[in-house]
Amino acid sequence: MKNHRQPAAGTATTVCTLWLHGSTVHELADEKERSLSVSIKPLEDRIVVRPLEAEQTTASGLVIPDSAQEKPQEGEVVAVGPGRFDDNGNRVPIDVAVGDVVIYSKYGGTEVKTGGTEYLVLSARDVLAIVVK
Repeated sequence: MKNHRQPAAGTATTVCTLWLHGSTVHELADEKERSLSVSIKPLEDRIVVRPLEAEQTTASGLVIPDSAQEKPQEGEVVAVGPGRFDDNGNRVPIDVAVGDVVIYSKYGGTEVKTGGTEYLVLSARDVLAIVVK
């Protein structure tokens, strides 16, 4: 869905609104400057995770090429939904909080790339453990 506004004299500006599972990404594109403002608010029992970097080398010091690296299963929680409702209408809280480092299911969630950063939107049920350091 695109919304067009009247641009200022001498500029061409387009405002786009994209819906991603209830989240809004506002993008302002200009001929001279392009800026991106992202707000992802997870719904129900979903969380947004920024995957941590996978190991680049083996224990013996060999460099692992990108094509051979495993998909990361560990990441930092950057946003948490309010929780789902149970059968009685009570909200069930989520066991993780923003800032927690979690281990999640290998193929769970939906990958989202915004502002050059990759995120993973997944259900709290896909979180296997919280890493305690």
